[in-house]
Amino acid sequence: MVPNNQIILLKNGEAYFPALETALDRAVDEIYLESYIFENDRTGRRIAEALRRAAFRGVKTHMLIDGFGSKSLPKTMIDYLEEAGVMVLKFRPKISPWTLRRRRLRRLHRKTVVVDQKIAFVGGINIIDDMDMPGQTTPRYDYAVRVEGPLVKEIYESARRLWSRLAWTRRLHSPRGRNDKRRTPSPESAGSMRSAFLVRNNFRHRRDIEDAYLQTIERAQTEIILANAYFLPGLNFRHALMAAARRGVRVVLLLQGRMDYRLLHYASHALYGSFLDAGIEIYEYHQSIMHAKVAAVDEHWATVGSSNLDPFSLLLALEANVVVDDEGFTKTLKKSLEQAIKTGARRISENSWKTQPIAVRLATWLSYGFVRFLRGMAGYAQEKPSDQF
Repeated sequence: MVPNNQIILLKNGEAYFPALETALDRAVDEIYLESYIFENDRTGRRIAEALRRAAFRGVKTHMLIDGFGSKSLPKTMIDYLEEAGVMVLKFRPKISPWTLRRRRLRRLHRKTVVVDQKIAFVGGINIIDDMDMPGQTTPRYDYAVRVEGPLVKEIYESARRLWSRLAWTRRLHSPRGRNDKRRTPSPESAGSMRSAFLVRNNFRHRRDIEDAYLQTIERAQTEIILANAYFLPGLNFRHALMAAARRGVRVVLLLQGRMDYRLLHYASHALYGSFLDAGIEIYEYHQSIMHAKVAAVDEHWATVGSSNLDPFSLLLALEANVVVDDEGFTKTLKKSLEQAIKTGARRISENSWKTQPIAVRLATWLSYGFVRFLRGMAGYAQEKPSDQF
C-alpha cells in the first residue's frame, strides 16, 4: 500500500469520459492510454480528438489497444490519429477464432490512462459509448477511478514498460527521439488514502489480483459486496467466499443478469447452488449491461479495475486494478452498489433456483464443463517464451 493518495470514484462513462477528456486537454508532456476496446463511435471520436489535440501541442501521446477488442476500429481512424502525431500500437493484432494457443488468447484487457505522471485513470470502462447496445435504455453499468498522488508513478511505470516492450518488438520508435529525458517528478502527497496498483501479467504477477481478493475475503469480518460482470472463479476463491459466509460474514454477489456471452452466462450459473447453500446472497443486474469489476469489504477495503473473476482474466489477460484502504471511499462504493442492487437487480432465491427446468440445468452444467475444457486447453497449449507478455 502506498500512502498519501487521492482516489475519486467515477461511475459509468457519464462521469468518466468528461474527467478523462479534461485531463487529456491539460496534458503538457506525456500521455499513455491503454484500452481493450476503442470504438469508432461518438465517444471514441471524442477521445480521439482529445488525443489529437494533445499530440498537436507536442505532447508525446501513446495509445495501446487490443487487436481483438478493437478489431472494428477502422484503419482510417488509426491513420487520422497518427497523422496528428499520436503513436498507436495494437496488442496481438493477429487474431484467429480457431486456435486455442495461449498467445492468441492472451489479450490486453487493461483500461488505464496516465497524464504527465500526475493523474491516472484505472477501471473497467472501455473507450466506447455507454449506450451502444441495440434497444438499450440505460447506460452500461461500470466504474473507474481517478488517481492523484504517489501511486501514479507505479501506474505510469507499468504503462511505460508495456509500451516499451511492444514498441521494441515492432521496431517502433518515437518520431521525437528516445524518451530517456522524460520528466520524472517526485511523488507528491495528494490526499490521505492508502492504495495499491495491482496488475495481472505473465511474468512475476500472475496471481497478484486474485491473491489480494483471497487475502481480503479470508480476513473479512462483517461484509463482502462483490460486483463482477463475468464471474467464474476457481475452487480456492469459491471456498473462501463460502467459508466467509459460514463464519457469519454477509456475502453479496452482484452479477450479470442480461445474457451478454451465452457460454459464460450459463457456466457461471453452475456455481449458484453451492453459493446459495452456504448463505451467500446473489443478485442479477437487469437494468442494463453490467460491466463492473469492483468489491467493497468491511467498509474499509475496496478495489476497482478491469479484472473479471473468470479463467480468462485470472489466467490469460493483462489486467489492472486499484486497491484502496479507506473508509470514506469504500463507503461511497458500497452505497453505489447497494443502490444498483435496489433499483436494477433481482435476487436469486434458493427455492426458484432449485425448481428451474431440467433443460436449463443441463445447459448450465454443459457450459460449465466446456469452459473448464477450454481453460485446460489454454493452460497446456505450448507457446514460446517470447509469447509470455
